[in-house]
Amino acid sequence: NSAVAITRLGGTARLASRIGDDPIADLIENGLLQESVDCTYVKRFTNKRSSFSSIYIDDSGERQIMNFRDTGLSMDADWLAGSFPSSANAVLADTRWPDGAAVAMEKARALNVPGIMDAEAPVMEAEAAIHAASHVAFSAQGVVEFTGIADVQEATIAADEKLQGRVIVTDGENGVYVADADGLKIYPAFDITPVDTLGAGDVWHGAFALALAEAMPEADAIRFASAAAAIKCTRPGGRDGAPTRTEVEEFLRAHS
Repeated sequence: NSAVAITRLGGTARLASRIGDDPIADLIENGLLQESVDCTYVKRFTNKRSSFSSIYIDDSGERQIMNFRDTGLSMDADWLAGSFPSSANAVLADTRWPDGAAVAMEKARALNVPGIMDAEAPVMEAEAAIHAASHVAFSAQGVVEFTGIADVQEATIAADEKLQGRVIVTDGENGVYVADADGLKIYPAFDITPVDTLGAGDVWHGAFALALAEAMPEADAIRFASAAAAIKCTRPGGRDGAPTRTEVEEFLRAHS
């Protein structure tokens, strides 16, 4: 979803991921190729099944996800370490493949580019990658799990004290929190009527990574990402609702 968000916004996305050799894998890869995502680093595993989810949306746009994962799908990332792209302007990873995320953050450091972790629960499985990232963009649930503190704003500050990278927390309609030496900065959420929040976090992270890749200042990158996610929430569907660059720029002008 983040890779598609990036291409819709005018960026170039190369996805590294693990899938099976089943019909779901064909659907996944064909859908990504149609969205101009480079799937060179999408690895298929023989006799394994691809991850998929059943998703339920309520009248307020909130969702419940029931996910299937083949636990026999290899977590090994040695193949990625040996074939990682030699150039990138930013690297984004999440917690679902901890070994791959660790490789991604190490490579980002080697390339001297932003390494962004989408720190969604389960967070602690990818603790090494989180500590190696230049930017850790938690969900509210993720930062609470990481710190053990129920108050999201307090948890944001506590996470900043534990990590060397920049700590950013997305908290839905409550906005985005950033902790630093000056305390806690709050970026208000855009006022919208949500239809479907599915994929909004992925769109936010993709847009944020692209903005950093373009050397956009952090505050502008957060606003850009929040606008992209807000637009997505006004539309049904997951990545189908990811906006174009023109739509985000028009939205930002309308909300300036």
